[in-house]
Amino acid sequence: MIQLLRALLLMTLFFGSSSYATSLTATTTTNSFSSVTKTNNELQNSAPVFLPVEQAFQVNALLENQRLTLHWTIADGYYLYRKGFKLYSHSDSTQVGAPVFADGVLKWDEYFEAEVTVYYDQTNFEVPFSSDTSQFQLQLESQGCADAGLCYPPRQQIIEVDLAKGTASISPQVKKTAKVELSDNIASTPLWIILLFAMVGGLILNLMPCVFPVLSIKVLRFTQQHQTGPERQRHGLAYTAGVVGSFVAIAAIMLSLRASGEAIGWGFQLQSPGFVIFLVYLFILLGLSLSGYVQLLSSLMSVGQSANANNSLSSSFMTGVLATTVASPCTAPFMGPALGFAISQSSAVALIVFAFLGLGMALPFVALTLAPSLIQKLPKPGPWMDHLKQFLAFPMYLTAIWLLWVVGRQTSVEIVIAICVGLVLMVMAIWHWQLASRNNSSSFNPLIKLLAIGLLVGAIAYPSLKLENNDPPKWQDYSPQRLSELRQSGEAVFINLSADWCITCLVNERVAMGDSFYQALEENNITYLKGDWTHKDPEITQLLNQYNRNGVPLYLVFPKGSGSAEILPQLLTKTSLIEALNRVN
Repeated sequence: MIQLLRALLLMTLFFGSSSYATSLTATTTTNSFSSVTKTNNELQNSAPVFLPVEQAFQVNALLENQRLTLHWTIADGYYLYRKGFKLYSHSDSTQVGAPVFADGVLKWDEYFEAEVTVYYDQTNFEVPFSSDTSQFQLQLESQGCADAGLCYPPRQQIIEVDLAKGTASISPQVKKTAKVELSDNIASTPLWIILLFAMVGGLILNLMPCVFPVLSIKVLRFTQQHQTGPERQRHGLAYTAGVVGSFVAIAAIMLSLRASGEAIGWGFQLQSPGFVIFLVYLFILLGLSLSGYVQLLSSLMSVGQSANANNSLSSSFMTGVLATTVASPCTAPFMGPALGFAISQSSAVALIVFAFLGLGMALPFVALTLAPSLIQKLPKPGPWMDHLKQFLAFPMYLTAIWLLWVVGRQTSVEIVIAICVGLVLMVMAIWHWQLASRNNSSSFNPLIKLLAIGLLVGAIAYPSLKLENNDPPKWQDYSPQRLSELRQSGEAVFINLSADWCITCLVNERVAMGDSFYQALEENNITYLKGDWTHKDPEITQLLNQYNRNGVPLYLVFPKGSGSAEILPQLLTKTSLIEALNRVN
């Protein structure tokens, strides 16, 4: 145990001290890249010019029937956040209802680190209100970004409403933005400083919980090998080529997609739920390998028992590729300015910046290959190495859980359950394969291995099929304001009050609310409102109490016109539900 703690301490000190060495190295290597360094004037000329916020996001207000419509005109290359929109009153005499948004575009946003809804070109926000006075003010708050990498601070404006005249005017912004100046400063920063930032940011990536175990196992393996200096250097170059090549490849794909009009940046691959699911499987496999349960990735990570695999240059190269892959969800300090600078420059300069990111990430391993004295400072091989390897599996499992949360935010809880089922099938496939391998004399081994292959195919296919069928919701969220609007306009409404923990609710939705149900809604022009009571919601509780219910499910069908609602049974059938929907006329 003492040796284990000593190893962890030495490795932490090693990575920390390498940061200082990196700064010196990056400074001295600046001259070698002088041929590709632009002058400050050239950088300023090639930097993007960002519009003032009032030009990028123009908004006009229209007043009609106790409803305020905000029409947004958004400049090309800019987008507006839905979650950044707020409209409220500071006076008790004026009440603002829930806004009605148009359909937007889902986008993984690094600013909020979440999947958010944004708007391009133009859109309308409709907000109902009520007021006891004819003249009042509303506070408007909004926020948007530019595809080129600039995010404006929240913008605050005042809306002057005059009900007597039927007008609504918006005053100029209250606060001036400062991020444009900051971005201009970054764009005019000398290239050698940006490259230094990139190298330091890449170096810090090694300390991320998903990267550190991979590099640590590669480093510790050095203590068990007796290679000559040139052999170690070749392995260091192979690992560096894997890391730098992967960074440059990702950058090339990103720049190509941006050139074709895609609004993407670093981590764009994580906007694809399919890639995130792949990472979940990869991290679980890495964790199982480090825990000693499987040896499928041993040769890839250079921790296997085969001397040939450990000494092959391709193994070191693939370790570099693997390290870059597991680092893709991370953005380390100092990387932000470097990445923001890179996407605003020419392709050649951007690729150089990404290459330095990879070089910084590969630096600790390169240092070990070039300085054998560093390896001698590591503890001698022993049982502690196996204990450390098993301990490093836990960051992998935690990273997989975090990625499950990410894909859940991108899709739905059904997809997360499908991934969990797929992981169980994958582990079962591994268990069957190892069972067959341990019993070579059994005549059932071919069948067991075939079953293992089938389980592995199912583990991959099941989440993929669920992902393809993950259609957007076909209902609107329930709110008293939305129900009141629909009833005032005489529209038919179907309300479903449900909860994720309500088994009856889930069974009804599976049994009765299929394609024929949605077809009946469309044919009868019925609006579907769904209230989620999974969490406490006073508005849904109030509706339940209104119809003498104290729990879900509750199904209501409002006919066209002004008739009262029909309460449907708690246990639904497809036939009874469709008949109820057909009676709305």
